[in-house]
Amino acid sequence: MKLHRMILDTDIGTDVDDAMAVALSMFSPEIQVEGITTVYGDVVLRSRMVKKILQMGGREDIKIYAGVEQTLLRNREIWWLGHEGEGILHLDERDQNLDFEEKHAVDFIIETVMNNPGEITLVPIGPLTNIAAAMIREPRIAAHAKEIILMGGVSRIGSNAAELDYYEHNISRDPESASIVFGSGAKIVMVGLDVTRQVLMNRSHLQRLTESGEPLNLVLVKLVERWLEWYKHEYTAMNDPLAVALLINRSFVKTKKMKVHIEYDHRHPTGQTIAQHSDDANVEVCVEVDSEGFMNLLLDRLCSRKS
Repeated sequence: MKLHRMILDTDIGTDVDDAMAVALSMFSPEIQVEGITTVYGDVVLRSRMVKKILQMGGREDIKIYAGVEQTLLRNREIWWLGHEGEGILHLDERDQNLDFEEKHAVDFIIETVMNNPGEITLVPIGPLTNIAAAMIREPRIAAHAKEIILMGGVSRIGSNAAELDYYEHNISRDPESASIVFGSGAKIVMVGLDVTRQVLMNRSHLQRLTESGEPLNLVLVKLVERWLEWYKHEYTAMNDPLAVALLINRSFVKTKKMKVHIEYDHRHPTGQTIAQHSDDANVEVCVEVDSEGFMNLLLDRLCSRKS
């Protein structure tokens, strides 16, 4: 079995899919998690949330690094619903030191990638501020990373195009950072709304998680329920774990080789991912997905593991 070395960069806390991605990462033997970095907003709280999930999953060996709180130019408000941490951290744990590393996430990313050229896959599943900051400080990151599999963007060229927004959250929260990353020349796989809006967790999936009896799964179910209460739907997209799953099975998606340009201005929301076909492009844009295959993998990894 080929082992994939990964850094997961997350804005865990608002939508439940980040927590699902952390869980899938730590329960997948194909993936060696070099570290988990947090980005955007209260990165200390986010790091404590990651720490708690790792504790519940018995993976305290994985190190956590807090990253950049503000957007790259500090010119955009942080989107924060206020329920971040609920369902994972008790009130006393929101303020206490659940240990994570003192080293800054950007320093960790640079050191790990540069010391292991061609071996580290970056998997950012939040705004791209940490990755952009690393590239600014060390431009060779783009060439030395094995690849970047990012959850973000939307091309609106697939079969569900008419149903999709013209912008996506992770890109629009910090489009300046996204512009740096997509323009870096790095090898990128864009896991955008074109495919992630087709991988939906519904009530039957929640029932399976509940019936597993795993304490972590019960927490994940509560997080989904809390999100659905705000989202006003009976399902939620598993955006972020799909990006992680491509390290396990790339055949879950079909891609088109594209050049991607970030179109943005001073307004909000802004930050469209404009994709154009090109044989010499650096971005593989996901356009189709095996939804059933992916959801089976996710639930199997969460429900069939040994406690």
